[in-house]
Amino acid sequence: MNEITRVLRTFIGYLKRPDLYPELGRKILKNTINRNNAFKGKEKTNSWASSKAVSQEEAISKLFGMHAGTFKNEFQDVLKGAEEREKVCPIKMGGAGALELIYYACEFSNAQHVVETGVAYGWSSLAALLSLKKRNGTLYSSDMPYLGQNGDQYVGYVVPEDLRSHWKLFRFADKESLPKIFNENSSFDVVHYDSDKSYDGRIWAYQELYRNLRKGGVFMSDDIGDNSAYQDFCEKNTIDTTVVEFEGKYVGVFIK
Repeated sequence: MNEITRVLRTFIGYLKRPDLYPELGRKILKNTINRNNAFKGKEKTNSWASSKAVSQEEAISKLFGMHAGTFKNEFQDVLKGAEEREKVCPIKMGGAGALELIYYACEFSNAQHVVETGVAYGWSSLAALLSLKKRNGTLYSSDMPYLGQNGDQYVGYVVPEDLRSHWKLFRFADKESLPKIFNENSSFDVVHYDSDKSYDGRIWAYQELYRNLRKGGVFMSDDIGDNSAYQDFCEKNTIDTTVVEFEGKYVGVFIK
């Protein structure tokens, strides 16, 4: 599929969904008037992140006092099944992230309620659900439909059926999903951000997620090197964050 076809399909997909019109307006602004703001402070933050970065294993040990080595062994069969599901999925989405970090954040906080933005195949969802199932907890996820790829039905594709009873999936942009989620539950043990990559989108969501994170809960954000939103947010709120380098990208994580 060429780029013009993808853009056209995406636009038509929006037109068919009046509930997504607010996000369509925001995307038009983001890609025209606010385009230069998307990467604000990127060079500054990558230098800052690289100077602080530790491995995923180091972060889990430092923050949670746990050993990361058991996750892949304990859930070997589930993860293998998820990999097979990804291979046969007819559309391409984002790959797995720092799964151990997500899982042990939930274990550390004895999580009952977790909120994440961004689902794609559902790898981060799977990691959180494997922990939440132990305590009969709930994962609340916000994810936009994959309008340009006709892939709406494949969001969360790797999550097995036996975990889905612990999962509430909201299929809107964050600015519509998060208020709906916070109306259902206002205090979370873990929050995980991995959606809108723009500076303005991040700053808005970080503030909302932080406000609804309980004291002692865990805050995580993927891809913090895209711009300086995460660094600026932490500095503004005097947050001492840990930075994890994972597969050439940076993840931010701290305990509130």
